[in-house]
Amino acid sequence: MFSYENKVSDFGRFPTVRSRAFYTGELSTARPNTTFPILFAISFCHLLNDMNQSLLAAIYPILKTSFHLSFSQIGLITLTFQITASLLQPFVGMYTDKRPTPYSLAAGMGFTLCGLFALALAPAYAWILMAAALIGMGSSVFHPESARVARMASGGQHGLAQSLFQVGGNAGSALGPLLAAFIVLPRGQGSIAWFSLATLLAMAILFRVGGWYKAHQLARSKKAGVPEAHSTLSPKQVAVAISILVALIFSKYFYIASLSSYYTFYLIDKFHIPVRDAQLYLFLFLGSAAVGTFAGGPVGDRIGRKYVIWGSILGVLPFTLVLPYANLFWTAVLTVVIGLTIASAFSAILVYAQELVPGRVGMISGLFFGFAFGMGGLGAAVLGKLADLTSITFVYRVCAFLPAIGMLAGFLPHLQEKKT
Repeated sequence: MFSYENKVSDFGRFPTVRSRAFYTGELSTARPNTTFPILFAISFCHLLNDMNQSLLAAIYPILKTSFHLSFSQIGLITLTFQITASLLQPFVGMYTDKRPTPYSLAAGMGFTLCGLFALALAPAYAWILMAAALIGMGSSVFHPESARVARMASGGQHGLAQSLFQVGGNAGSALGPLLAAFIVLPRGQGSIAWFSLATLLAMAILFRVGGWYKAHQLARSKKAGVPEAHSTLSPKQVAVAISILVALIFSKYFYIASLSSYYTFYLIDKFHIPVRDAQLYLFLFLGSAAVGTFAGGPVGDRIGRKYVIWGSILGVLPFTLVLPYANLFWTAVLTVVIGLTIASAFSAILVYAQELVPGRVGMISGLFFGFAFGMGGLGAAVLGKLADLTSITFVYRVCAFLPAIGMLAGFLPHLQEKKT
């Protein structure tokens, strides 16, 4: 068997002993150490997946001009994507809890591949909605199963593993606007097809990860006498805690929808800056969110996830309240602080929920990823309609109060979290 040092130092070499262990699952079954090659692989694929997703929102100014869309129609695109990404995820998770499907990760990326081609070639608004739905379906398969793989490879450091997984997604979300500014904006809508190459790369990597997943499942099935985990809380306490977490997800993702979907329009409308500059500011916000994501998991492993959840959502309130009244410089500074702070919550929320309902990793991951996407989509649609009726600036003044819902985190029960 191989030591932890060998696992890290051999990560980049193919084909090697490390590569054989990657396929066979030796890295996870030899010792209960964190399997970093798998975590890095799944995080990188999360980056590619969410890069393609964020590309859709990043080209909204282009689509708005080309197809003469209203803010309500822009919101409907996001809603279509988020609904297909959210409604299927809990069902995917429930199914794979009972019947693990290691190669579904690679297969699910096929929907994203079709969605990118449809978006690149879309001649009308209806095609854009279809493309958004296909990209959402790809996410509905990818996220719950990837979260399961991250937990398998965690070696007990569940918060760290989920943060590594999530930071890939947030980094990909940040890259979308940057690539849109330098590739799609000058070359046009058809250049989106080039991003299918990234999807094909993700499918190849996920096929390898599927091999490790399958070997890991076979190794676990051979172990006998392992007791099934049970929650130490009553069903009523679990239900209340889940309800609070759902409310916190609503607060977080409704607010994030105001930035991810309409931040470029807000900057253009209020400060009269060009589209490319606005996309670079969006990249700055999303990049800060990627950095903030990594902190939540490891800190939660050490001090407790409840405190991370509480500080992340409620702690951002002073900055959201000031944002609508700031000049361009301070708007950029505040959105960086907001991104760093609020992004640290999701990994902690997800692992906390998994510990509330042990043995249902797929269902819980699908539920919370799905609800997060759903709230983002609903938020985009509602806020788009509100912007049409009032103004983008008014939307930001209303959304500024959403993080106050973070006070509910104080009612979450303390869990007996294992320190690693």
